[in-house]
Amino acid sequence: MSTVSLIALVVAVLAIAFAVWALIQREKTRKLTRAFGPEYDRVSEHEKSSRRAEAVLEERQKRVANYRIRPLSSEERNAFGAEWHATQEHFVDAPRDAVAHADVLITEVMRVRGYPMSDFDRRAADLSVDHPGVVEDYRAAHDIATRDANGPTATEDLRKAMQHYRSLFEQLLDTPVIQHH
Repeated sequence: MSTVSLIALVVAVLAIAFAVWALIQREKTRKLTRAFGPEYDRVSEHEKSSRRAEAVLEERQKRVANYRIRPLSSEERNAFGAEWHATQEHFVDAPRDAVAHADVLITEVMRVRGYPMSDFDRRAADLSVDHPGVVEDYRAAHDIATRDANGPTATEDLRKAMQHYRSLFEQLLDTPVIQHH
């Protein structure tokens, strides 16, 4: 085989290897984008690199895979559902207290389901693996609750926080919460 043929063969093998690598990377990106939805974009923006974002998201998946996350029993679901309804009803008379309690209730449901109770950012990151569609609701609601704890927040913002918490709460209970009017 001539040197030119050998070089052409090496270049062809490298081109094929690169094409296979690019396809694998594209498939990995597609799977993570589908799995995490808007969370993929948020992490990519935060990390300022899709490669670093993908490493972060894969690490989350590995970490959460080691947790013993379980569904709630029907008794737990009913008890938490009743507590949620009481919290929503309490909103009318004491919106600030209701939002604060909703934050605590979400944390308790997560704990019972098996999520570790570290700092908020870690909880939100862990939650994004199984509930990527509502993790931004959790962040928004928690942000409002935190701002309100530091000083009065507009009632409309508190109402939005309750809506955000409800979306997450329904996901964590794996059942829609019936609205009482």
